[in-house]
Amino acid sequence: MIELQEIPIFSALEEKYISELKNEVYIKQYSKNSIVFYEGDKSEYLHILMEGDVKLYKTSPKGSQIQINRFSAPSLIAEFACFEKEAFPATCEFVTDGTIGLLHFDKLYNYLNQPAFSLELIKSLTAKVILLSALVHKETILSSEAKVADLMIKKVAIFNRLKNNEIASILNLTPETFSRILTKFKKEKIISINKHTLKILNEDALYSIVYTNTMKECTNCLANFKNEIGYKD
Repeated sequence: MIELQEIPIFSALEEKYISELKNEVYIKQYSKNSIVFYEGDKSEYLHILMEGDVKLYKTSPKGSQIQINRFSAPSLIAEFACFEKEAFPATCEFVTDGTIGLLHFDKLYNYLNQPAFSLELIKSLTAKVILLSALVHKETILSSEAKVADLMIKKVAIFNRLKNNEIASILNLTPETFSRILTKFKKEKIISINKHTLKILNEDALYSIVYTNTMKECTNCLANFKNEIGYKD
């Protein structure tokens, strides 16, 4: 399990403050598939992912999961909602066994006058905004084939580490659609799969799919995406 000082926001604090905070963190163990919090819950605690992997997802009005992202330890989870004392905008679920550290915000506020600490907090929040922007782009612009091609270009190792249904979930595709796209790519000799190991044979073809097969057939993709996740202005 990682230590507090291994998390950028806390590494900016002096050792004496780290020692103080360690005594204030409540450690909670989770098993795979356990829910850390549900969309709509509120909390006065900062959630620190200290061990394991979690996924954050929204539930559409139709009941389907729309995955926002996955995080691996060490990481902060939904810190914006906690700082603003807002309800969590998504559900957090462990995809492995893991550990969460809970730190009450009253304890954190004492350190906001530390410039280095505040800067790291800003960086963490900015990174989450970038992740959300990438999600909106992926869900409103990329077609199903383009989403798979884009992930192969950026993170091919994930195809050899996770099961097909897990990758489909990350891409917000049905397992059937994902399997169909893999079969198509294999037939077109863009990729090969041998003993559960995926190898890219034609990277240029993947780039071509991303660049030429990006626009979904909708008149207002962003509005449709908001409706899908149940977002209200």
